[in-house]
Amino acid sequence: MAHIDALIDKVADPALRQLLREQVANLLTRQSFGLVYQQHKPETVELYDYKIRRNCTVRILSADDEALYRVEKVFGGSALIVSMDENAEKSEIDISDLVVIREFGEPIYPGLRSLGTIERGGDKPFHVVMNAENFHALEALLYTHERKIDVIYIDPPYNSGARDWKYNNDYVDGIDQYRHSKWLAMMERRLRIAKRLLNPNDASLVVTIDENEVHHLGMLLEKLFPEATRQLVTIVANPKGVTRTTLSRVEEYAFFCFFGSAVASSISDDLLTPGAGDIPDSEEVRPRWKGLLRSGSNSRREQHPTFFYPVLIDPKTRRILGAGISPPLEVDPDPTDLIDECIAVWPIRKDGTWGRWMLKPQTLREWAEKGYVALGNYDSNRKTWGISYLTTEPQNQIASGILEIKSVDPVTGVVDVVYANEASTSRRVKTVWHRTAHDAGVGGTAVVEGLVGERAFDYPKSVYAVRDTLDLLTRHKKKAIIVDFFAGSGTTLHATAMLNAEDGGLRQCILVTNNEVGPERQRQLRDQGYTSVDDEWQSQGIFRHVTRPRVEAAILGRRADGSSIPATLKNANGSPMLVGLLENVEFFDLTYEDPDLVSLGRKFEAVAALMWLKAGARGERINKASKTWTIPDGSYYGILFDTDHWREFVDHVQKHTDIVHAFVVTDSEATFQQILTELPTNIDSTQLYGDYLSTFEINTRGQG
Repeated sequence: MAHIDALIDKVADPALRQLLREQVANLLTRQSFGLVYQQHKPETVELYDYKIRRNCTVRILSADDEALYRVEKVFGGSALIVSMDENAEKSEIDISDLVVIREFGEPIYPGLRSLGTIERGGDKPFHVVMNAENFHALEALLYTHERKIDVIYIDPPYNSGARDWKYNNDYVDGIDQYRHSKWLAMMERRLRIAKRLLNPNDASLVVTIDENEVHHLGMLLEKLFPEATRQLVTIVANPKGVTRTTLSRVEEYAFFCFFGSAVASSISDDLLTPGAGDIPDSEEVRPRWKGLLRSGSNSRREQHPTFFYPVLIDPKTRRILGAGISPPLEVDPDPTDLIDECIAVWPIRKDGTWGRWMLKPQTLREWAEKGYVALGNYDSNRKTWGISYLTTEPQNQIASGILEIKSVDPVTGVVDVVYANEASTSRRVKTVWHRTAHDAGVGGTAVVEGLVGERAFDYPKSVYAVRDTLDLLTRHKKKAIIVDFFAGSGTTLHATAMLNAEDGGLRQCILVTNNEVGPERQRQLRDQGYTSVDDEWQSQGIFRHVTRPRVEAAILGRRADGSSIPATLKNANGSPMLVGLLENVEFFDLTYEDPDLVSLGRKFEAVAALMWLKAGARGERINKASKTWTIPDGSYYGILFDTDHWREFVDHVQKHTDIVHAFVVTDSEATFQQILTELPTNIDSTQLYGDYLSTFEINTRGQG
């Protein structure tokens, strides 16, 4: 920056010099120090099912390049297209050889097309697996789950230079001089939407990464989530090490971001200490109380005079009654004097000098009333008492159920708190994880190969490492909603189902992955004359070839071809994977719908699954429109199609105690609000189709 300033100072023209200074200053206000990168042109997506129309942007499927064209005219089965480069050459081509290209930031109106279900979980909510471009899938989830997600766990491409991800249909390799800024631009677009999905009052975000982007990612997370508490965890994922000419790498990283009151539970294993977890089941485990006397820097009275005050103690019961007034700095109190017939405890440091407390007087009074401040032993040398208190973290754990108040001392009023699940919540997880099960070979490659029947995916995550992550984030949220929009082989859903089997949870997982085909396999398919619309091509994609077969095998306990899963593969609780897991799952393609047809109610089946998902993805789905209203007996939501019948609809909603959501089809905001006042207050309500259409118009503004 100093070098730029020096160069600007050499500009002779004062007007130009001032203009350059203003432009540089403007750049600095928009970019965080240390993380300056190009946003790059917006990303694009191919819409295979979208109708070829005049003025559409398209790509030629059979072409080897990624050149784009504008459709000038459509006639019969052909289209006249114009090159979007400087040559603007025109050509006539068969419509079947074209695919519509849509830039991120242009409005899209998503739907979901069901590809099949697995139902082994009774009335549990369905897990959802989407085949979709994850940016648009996230926009769809804003309609169904804005501010409702408890955990987002993602394992994005590591940008190692090994052509493992695409930017605008081009693989990014190690010689791309813009690969880091492309990666950051790609991640920022998705994380901005992900932020809107998370519950700001109590949610967690986990992003795994390796050394290629760990530092860039850390700064990006700091920029996007300044309000979150962020920690970096080191995970030994390959104990054998990756051979290098220098050091042998064994680790990868996971950034944890905690929002609002979210905390990481203590579990039986701290994931680092050898032999951790060997604590008797009968032992009660309590949190650590913090000393009220400040130590270290800023611990002297004169540095914070208002934190120098007497804590008042009842001399008979030793009960903490509150806090007195801070005396002027020039006044030295006598620590043996009583104040209002109460013992006065002053902050006195080990060297006998005046110190300061950790809490403000008002805070101490409030927490003492709750029993969160306790009197300790008397120190005759310092002529003062030890005082300890429960910090904000264990107080939040009490509120969330991680800690429970076992008893309250009838004399002092101090609470006795223990971890709710005793031995299983006994250890605080450390920031370095070293467990054999976290080995990506043992818990990742071997598991996927055993479930799918072949080595179909490079570098899958260890399902046990993901399971441990979800355990410490959702141990006391057994109905948590978990999202993974870089789903890969489907490890996060497998880990969620595995955890549910252990503790009877009803956690729900939403996976998003595309059906991308690897670069080498793409070349082979092109040589054979196939394009990306052909089934032979699509069958080799991640979603169809890996994610769906892996999830099906994990739930059903058998491979897609009917062959057996190796008996050596075990769930985290020791049960064999070949018995399957008692869960419900539905697989979907994300579709792109015509907004005019949606507003006319002619695309109800396309958006029906979104409404079902918005209502919790439980019970019977309403797949067909009715002339009046519908509330199936096995459904958790209802839809009013004709507002002339609103009274009947409201009466039936009130009779169905399981209903959690009501949808009302009307163009009139006044009518919707009138019906809303008649519905039970505990039921969420949505106006169709205006709410759906406006959601995606708003979401796309400024994107890309």
